Amino acid sequence: MSNEQADFRPGVGSRLRRRRRALHLTLKDLADQSGLTEGYLSQVERDQVNASVRTLQRVCEVLKLTVGDLFDQGGSAAGPVLRFRDAHGMSFGEGATKIKLTPGAFDHLEVLLGHFTPGGSTGVEPYTHGSSEELLLVLCGEVEVWVGEQHHRLSALDSIHYLSSQPHRVVESTGTEEARVLWAMAPPTY
Repeated sequence: MSNEQADFRPGVGSRLRRRRRALHLTLKDLADQSGLTEGYLSQVERDQVNASVRTLQRVCEVLKLTVGDLFDQGGSAAGPVLRFRDAHGMSFGEGATKIKLTPGAFDHLEVLLGHFTPGGSTGVEPYTHGSSEELLLVLCGEVEVWVGEQHHRLSALDSIHYLSSQPHRVVESTGTEEARVLWAMAPPTY
C-alpha cells in the first residue's frame, strides 16, 4: 500500500478521534464515560499504543460504534456507491423496517430509509437516541409524528425536524397504505 493510499485509510486511533469530535466529546468526557485515562486514550487516538479488544469495546460503547466499525474503510471494492439491492433492513417497532443508507465510516451524518406497513409504527412508546439533529422526510404515504407532547400529520414531501433526545414516535396514519420515510441525523446515533 502506498503512502497516498494510507492517507485515505486512517488507523483505529484516527477513526476514534474523528468520531469523538463528531459527537462533541472531549478526551476527558470519553475518559470519564469509559473508565480509562485521558493519557491512555490520547495515545490510542495517536496510534501510539494498540488497545485490547475489551478496551475498544468500552470506548466504542461511549462513541456508539461497534468494534467492527473501526475497521470499516467506507465504500466498497467498487467505490463509494452503495447499492440498494445489497442493503439489509432491520425490523423494529410494529410493521416497520429501517435500512441504513450511509456507510459506517460516516461520523457526521446518518441517513436511514424507513418503511411502514399499513398501521405500522416505531412502537407504542416514544423513544430517544443520542442528542442529534434529526430530520424526517415523508417520501410517500402519510404518517403521524409525535415529538414530546406535539402531534403532527405529514404527507408526501412534508418534513419535520427535532432533536433525537426528544421522545418521538412515528405511525403510518391511514391504516390502509404503506408509507416510506427518510431520516437524516447529524451526528449519527445508530
